[in-house]
Amino acid sequence: MDFRIEHDSMGEIKVPSDKYWGAQTERSHENFRIGTETMPNEIIEAFAILKKAAATANFRLGKLDEKRFQAICTVCDEILSGKLSEHFPLVVWQTGSGTQSNMNVNEVIANRGNEILGEKLLHPNDHINMSQSSNDTFPSAMHIAAVMQIRRRLLPAIALLSETFERLMKENEGIIKTGRTHLQDATPITFSQEISGWKGMLDKCSSMIESSLQELSELALGGTAVGTGLNAPPRFAEEAANAVSELTGMKFRTAENKFHSLTAKDELVYTHGALKALAADLMKIANDIRWLASGPRCGLSEITIPANEPGSSIMPGKVNPTQCEAVTMVAVQVMANDTAVGMAASQGNFELNVFMPVCIYNFLQSVRLLSDVIISFNNNCVSGIKANKKKMDENLHRSLMLVTCLNPYIGYENAAKTSQKAFRENISLKEACVSLGYLSSERFDEIFKPEKMV
Repeated sequence: MDFRIEHDSMGEIKVPSDKYWGAQTERSHENFRIGTETMPNEIIEAFAILKKAAATANFRLGKLDEKRFQAICTVCDEILSGKLSEHFPLVVWQTGSGTQSNMNVNEVIANRGNEILGEKLLHPNDHINMSQSSNDTFPSAMHIAAVMQIRRRLLPAIALLSETFERLMKENEGIIKTGRTHLQDATPITFSQEISGWKGMLDKCSSMIESSLQELSELALGGTAVGTGLNAPPRFAEEAANAVSELTGMKFRTAENKFHSLTAKDELVYTHGALKALAADLMKIANDIRWLASGPRCGLSEITIPANEPGSSIMPGKVNPTQCEAVTMVAVQVMANDTAVGMAASQGNFELNVFMPVCIYNFLQSVRLLSDVIISFNNNCVSGIKANKKKMDENLHRSLMLVTCLNPYIGYENAAKTSQKAFRENISLKEACVSLGYLSSERFDEIFKPEKMV
C-alpha cells in the first residue's frame, strides 16, 4: 500500500495515499480498533449538511471567501451523493465527544477540496471547522440526522401501515367475533373495531413522535467549545440554523441555551421514548396477529396471513408467522436501545456529554429498524390478512361470555350460574338458562342477540 505523510499538532503520520482523510482520522483509525460498528452513514450525511451550512453562514457573514466556500459546498455535495463513503472509516467506539469523526469530515472536505481547486487553500481546522467546535457540531449532527431519518423514513412507514389497517377496517365491517381479555373469552367485538385499535396505536405514536421533533430541531451550532460561542461571529448560530433548514427542507432553529445543548441529550431521550412506545405497540399488534392466525387447526385460526416461506426444516408444510417474529425482535432491540440512550444521556459532566457516539448509534439504529420492519410487516403480512369468518362465528357462539347480555334480565349472579352450568355440562347457554328456569326458550331468543352487543 502506498502512503503519504500527513501531520497534525502531534507530529507526522502515514496515511494511505488513496484516502482523503488526514492525520487525526488516521490516529483514531489506528488507536480504536474496537468492534465493527462504524459511525452511521446518517451522521456523515448530517455532517455534510452541517459543514455546508456552516460554510454558507461564514460566507454570508464575510468570514469565508467565495472560492473556498464553493469548494467546500462541492465536496459536501459529493459526500451527500455517496461518492466519498469509503473515506469515513471511524468506529463508534472512539472519543465520546465525536471529535475524531468531526475531524474526519473536516479532513476529507479539505483534502478533496484542495484537489478540486488544484492548490492547497483549505485547512481542516481553519476553514472547514471555522466558527465551530466538535463539541457543538457533533450534537448538531445528531439532531439533524435524527430529525431527517424520522421524517424521511419512519413517519412515512407508520402512515403506510396505518393506511393498510384503514383498508382492512373497511373490508371487514360487520364481522362480529369474540373479544378477549386476560387471554380469556370476553364480550363480542367487531373485527373492524379490533383493527381500529391497532390503527389507533400507530396514529397516536406518530403524533407523539411528531410532537417530540419540535425539541429535537434545536441545534447546538454556535456554542463552540463550552457554550460561550468563542471564535464564532455574531449571528453565526442563527445563520447556520437557517442554512440547515434551507438545505434539508425541514425547520431547524438555534438552541436558546448552548450550555444546555452541549451537555444535555434530553431531546434524544424524549424522542426515543416515543420510539419505545411505538416498539411496545408494534409488539402488541404483532402478537395479536400471530395469536389470531395460530393454527391452522389447533389454534385460534380466526385470520389467515400470507405464507411467505417454509417454516420448518423437518415438518413438511409448516408455515410460521415470521414477519410477526421480526417485528417483535426489533421491538426488543429498540427497548434495549432506549436503555443505552438514556444511560448515555445521563453522563454529561460539566460542560459536555461524552457518550454521544453510542447515544446516536443506538438512536439511529432504532429509527432504521423500526422503519424497515414496519414496511416489511405491512407488505409481507398485514396487507394479506384475511378474516376466517366461519371460525370467528363458531368461536363467537361458543363463547360463554355472551351470557353478559342476560344480566339486565336475570341478574349477574343468575347469569354466572348459567355460564357455569353451561361450561360444566358442555351445553349451550340457552339450554342452561332454560333448565335453570330463569327464562323461557322464546324469551331467551328475544334477548340473546350477539350482534347487538358490539
